[in-house]
Amino acid sequence: MSKTQMLKGVLEGCVLQIVAQHETYGYQLVQELRAVGFTDVIGGTIYPILQKLEKKALIIGRMKPSPEGPSRKYFSITPDGKVELTAFLQDWQEINNSVKRIFKLGGKE
Repeated sequence: MSKTQMLKGVLEGCVLQIVAQHETYGYQLVQELRAVGFTDVIGGTIYPILQKLEKKALIIGRMKPSPEGPSRKYFSITPDGKVELTAFLQDWQEINNSVKRIFKLGGKE
């Protein structure tokens, strides 16, 4: 399995977490993801995620003027998005713990 395939499963949750922390726009979101280690993430990956989350009413986008040029679409999380984020975190913790257990067991045999 490639790194890209694994990322697809977690990026939505990561995007929701960042948007929950502060209102942001697509390019800024890409830069934040890269800064924490998602160096392969590009706008072509993030913008469809933002559209999907907005369509599901988990985030809301608003056009705002930009000091550096054309208006930007800023995203913020909705109440449903907060619920989804909580569920993602619970699921992620369960999966992460299971993977850790498997690798710990595998190293002892």
